Amino acid sequence: MKTFSETPQPSLPSLQRHALSGETMGTRYSAVFFAGAGIDASAVGAALFAAVDKVDRQMSTWKSDSDLSRLNAAPAQQWIALPGELMAVLDAALRVGVQSHGAFDIGVGDLVDAWGFGPAGPVPDESRIGALKQRVRRSASDILEIDQVQKRARKSAPIALDLSGIAKGYGVDALASCLDGLGITRYLVGIDGEMRARGHKPDGRAWAIAIEKPVAGVREAMGVMELADAAIATSGNYRHRVELAGTQHAHTMNPLDGQPASNRLASVTVVMPSCMLADAWATALLVLGETAGVELAQRHGMNALFVLHDGDGLRQISIVDGQREP
Repeated sequence: MKTFSETPQPSLPSLQRHALSGETMGTRYSAVFFAGAGIDASAVGAALFAAVDKVDRQMSTWKSDSDLSRLNAAPAQQWIALPGELMAVLDAALRVGVQSHGAFDIGVGDLVDAWGFGPAGPVPDESRIGALKQRVRRSASDILEIDQVQKRARKSAPIALDLSGIAKGYGVDALASCLDGLGITRYLVGIDGEMRARGHKPDGRAWAIAIEKPVAGVREAMGVMELADAAIATSGNYRHRVELAGTQHAHTMNPLDGQPASNRLASVTVVMPSCMLADAWATALLVLGETAGVELAQRHGMNALFVLHDGDGLRQISIVDGQREP
């Protein structure tokens, strides 16, 4: 599946290639861009780090002093002032939650921790899992109220919010906005596989994005997608897993049944203008599975690639502008 949005330009040899990277959100961010010879790469690097560090300090559940942790710890019915960036992500998350019929829900922090994928550690807590199974779950859209005018939020009941399915995508958008603000118009930025591209390379080619083969313990490309002026995000159940009672469980939580997602999908890749939304929708479609997920992607006119287990191999379902390709 290819995504193009402008006519390739002629080669511009005066532009120089720069590649910068650093650590953020427990992984790494990267930026490859082309700019004139007068660009101060060190200043660009500092600006990129500041952009992703700001997202991490606001939205991390691993930092007890983050704005998200502050909201999680606040008592019910108390308004909490929040920065605009976090407010935007909360608003987008709630909208995707409603549009996906609950398949995407940021109110799964308790499940993430209980299954060993949160700050508490990598070991599932069986007693806590059992207790959560007995509890009637309410979604974040039922509990969280946001006030965009006054930049504040409050909860009607205790809830543990987790933005791991959307914050990295927003971080990629923040990297893109940073370069846009510096007048850089040909770039590819990413955080742990979530990517966003603008323009083409100076030779007129689109950016080539490798799609990883979704097999545990294997790091090889399954294919390549060309990207220009768009973002791409992939959610998969083949990297982070825990074992409980002899069974392997994936890290993506299914809010609809309170369990780790379990279906034939190995990964879902989504292409959208916003990496934040691509990130959230990739998670939602992965949770929904190869039937409901594909149908929802079609109804919303999405560009998505579903990779599912088929016997001993893998099979692909490609949706382009809402249409299923043969």
